[in-house]
Amino acid sequence: MTDYQDVTASYLAVWNEADPAARQGLAEKVFTADVRYIDPLMDVQGVAALAAAIGAAQQQFPGWRFRGAGPADGHHNQVRFGWELGPADAVGPDGAPVAGFDVAVLGDDGRISQVLGFLDRVPG
Repeated sequence: MTDYQDVTASYLAVWNEADPAARQGLAEKVFTADVRYIDPLMDVQGVAALAAAIGAAQQQFPGWRFRGAGPADGHHNQVRFGWELGPADAVGPDGAPVAGFDVAVLGDDGRISQVLGFLDRVPG
């Protein structure tokens, strides 16, 4: 049985890893080699491309962190979870400037093979 909270925590850990080499290594453990990531701002395929895209997003929001927003749930090989992105001290339901939710599809080995991302709140 899949632990959806663990999948979400691992996913967010990749997005929060600032060191490029460590992020690449972590991404290889969490995502399949041919992972596809799609959200309104990016569409990339491959674990190296995703790790690089995450690095670019971190440069856009220096010092900000991702955190889960509410419990993750799922069924079959899908995991759905909310997230927030903002300064470490941003708290409360509207404390983080960026928020959304993602649906991750797991491969047979339990790693994430696809992510469909949605943005609910973005800065102006």
